[in-house]
Amino acid sequence: MIPLKDDNPISIFPFVTITFIAANVLIFFYQFSLGEGLNLFIYNFGAVPYLITNPHEAPPEIYTPAYLTLFTSMFLHGGWMHLIGNMLYLWIFGNNIEDQLGHIGFIAFYLGCGLLATAAHIMTDPSSKIPTVGASGAISGVLGAYLIRFPRARVLTLIWFGFFVRMVHLPALVFLGFWIMLQLLYGLPTLGAQSGGGVAYFAHIGGFAAGVGLFVLMRLLMGKRTRPNSF
Repeated sequence: MIPLKDDNPISIFPFVTITFIAANVLIFFYQFSLGEGLNLFIYNFGAVPYLITNPHEAPPEIYTPAYLTLFTSMFLHGGWMHLIGNMLYLWIFGNNIEDQLGHIGFIAFYLGCGLLATAAHIMTDPSSKIPTVGASGAISGVLGAYLIRFPRARVLTLIWFGFFVRMVHLPALVFLGFWIMLQLLYGLPTLGAQSGGGVAYFAHIGGFAAGVGLFVLMRLLMGKRTRPNSF
């Protein structure tokens, strides 16, 4: 299932959402201008669980402090489809959460979700020496917040299964509920297994859970009740 748009209006210009998208796109173009230096760049700015849990064992060519990669890894991507998929989700769902939290609040929320998502991935595989990159952990937090705040919002969805292609409007509860169930379905069997690369499902799961918790907490601190919209 591919989301195309939602029917949820906003009251502010999504400046931060657009800025995050622009930053990811610009950094992606910079990555692939590096040629043979790309791998070293990814190892320096991607989050490598083993180097984060054992920072003093970093080889000389790794010059970036391990703790900094918890943030820089959110702005790197492994390929065009990785980037496009993440930015599509961020654009569709991020503007509404920015509308709810405000520009500054959304920055803190997004980065906090990304940090906790990476932490969840590290906890499940602390010895992995494979760099983790991508905005999907932070965006998963956005999806968690959207699910509890706008469960009835309708998402125009492209359903593609073999020769069956159809566009339907699905409630966010259905679309995002199905999304998180897939992450659990594919992620739980990998728990305790040695990582061989691929999708960091527990970053998605951890980010989603972080998004739910942080959104509720921030709304309470802002003096706003977190309840579904009425349509």
